[in-house]
Amino acid sequence: MQHRLIVVTDRHACPRPLHDQVALALRGGPFALVLRDKDLPWEERHRLAAGIGIMVAEAGGVVLVADPEGPVAAAHLSASRPVPDPRPVLVGRSVHAGEPIDPDLDYCTYSPVWASASKPGYGPAVGPAALAEVCAASPVPVYALGGVDGPDRALAAREAGAAGVAVMGAVMRADDPEHEIRALRGALV
Repeated sequence: MQHRLIVVTDRHACPRPLHDQVALALRGGPFALVLRDKDLPWEERHRLAAGIGIMVAEAGGVVLVADPEGPVAAAHLSASRPVPDPRPVLVGRSVHAGEPIDPDLDYCTYSPVWASASKPGYGPAVGPAALAEVCAASPVPVYALGGVDGPDRALAAREAGAAGVAVMGAVMRADDPEHEIRALRGALV
């Protein structure tokens, strides 16, 4: 994947409608967007992905649909979800501490690196040293996930060997998502 920054959606955390939050974030530069919001029925999530996908693609980003229930161009899968058939062009997976990394993926997110306000109780956080070990041994690019709440942690993840970072709360809860994206992208160069 060409992006160093993955933003995971959580429309319930946004201070404004999700479409507007993403539009403001895109002013800070392109990124990969994982449309999560798995509480929505598939048809509604698919429509949402299509609508937001146009805006994200025009800005130079890409939309990955989390655990799709139908054909998609790009998918991000939970740990136990099988790869869809037909296989999307781009496939990533959530990998948690101690789980193997499938070499047939295009990338994976690895978590929790730090304690997360978006998903409290997941853990324990592995920290940058363990992240570095995973990155060195991984057959695919690794994106640090969990507690990446600003540019300092994004930089620490890159220094540990991560291809980039995945964030949820830092952007979804932000009053100024454009600023958050600019700061994160600046640390990921």
